[in-house]
Amino acid sequence: MNECYYDKRMDFFYNRTKTDTADEWTGPQLIGVLCFGTFFCLFIFISNSLVIAAVVKNRRFHFPFYYLLANLAAADFFAGIAYVFLMFNTGPVSKTLTVNRWFLRQGLLDTSLTASLVNLLVIAVERHMSIMRMKIHSNLTKKRVTFLIISIWAIAIFMGAVPTLGWNCLCDITVCSSLAPIYSRSYLVFWSVLNLVVFFIMVVVYIRIYMYVQRKTNVLSSHTSGSISRRRTPVKLMKTVMTVLGAFVVCWTPGLVVLLLDGLNCTDCGIQNVKRWFLLLALLNSVMNPIIYSYKDDEMWATMKRMICCSSEDRSQERRSSRIPSTVLCRSTDISGHYIEDGIIQGTVCGKGDLGDKGNS
Repeated sequence: MNECYYDKRMDFFYNRTKTDTADEWTGPQLIGVLCFGTFFCLFIFISNSLVIAAVVKNRRFHFPFYYLLANLAAADFFAGIAYVFLMFNTGPVSKTLTVNRWFLRQGLLDTSLTASLVNLLVIAVERHMSIMRMKIHSNLTKKRVTFLIISIWAIAIFMGAVPTLGWNCLCDITVCSSLAPIYSRSYLVFWSVLNLVVFFIMVVVYIRIYMYVQRKTNVLSSHTSGSISRRRTPVKLMKTVMTVLGAFVVCWTPGLVVLLLDGLNCTDCGIQNVKRWFLLLALLNSVMNPIIYSYKDDEMWATMKRMICCSSEDRSQERRSSRIPSTVLCRSTDISGHYIEDGIIQGTVCGKGDLGDKGNS
């Protein structure tokens, strides 16, 4: 019977795989990585929060596609949390971690990847349902969308917990990998191949859907008298999703290939020299998505900009109001006049955005 090493610290496993974590993450290099990671994590938190708030605030986004897009932003926000936890538990600290804490560190990263991947799959299904009927949005009810979002996170959490549940090498250290010293090589092969296959399937599916939408739009445009912008909306939504998918595949594929090589026990591939750069590339994916949403979707950008502007104008209005003497405020007893003043203030602060919305509609 094999001996299990649940009570060992991570230095035991790192020493067995001859992985030197101290020399890679010390001095100026460690400071640079932490500054770089901190800046981008803050951007991830702020930008993805704006995307979620925009979907909640703007009624034009109250459709299944945008709910799922907001959930993708939530997955990126969760990825930011995973990267923050990683930053404070990497480098020389890695060897001092307990097994359970190391499982938590990697489980958070695996969960964020799975949440984004499954979410993109669900968006593909939603786009297929709507496009086959040549509609901008599908007929999914809010209850079904809520169920799908809960299912996405349930699958993500389960996949992130699989090594913790038993698929590891703690009881057979001869099959431990190099990059993930307590993950078995068989799990790394399974994990990387599964994700790469799903990547390939999604790319093929999205290309076929996009070609179908493009073809049907061109055919219908010559027989319908609807506005050009309305006919192009399905194509614009597909371009947004395909750009997000393309960025996701480009940012995550190199890291998955490295994991696959490690799972196949490729000792001459130099994977230790590139692992941290591919991890930073995966981090960039969560940075890029909000930029893609705002760049590809004019309404999303306008809503986000309006929220930022209204927030800053509200604060300046409060500062100006606080400077008015209390004796002047007490003299204002005309209730109708008070309502008129409130209406003028609200119109000044946010009226431009509302007029813009009406003009666009």
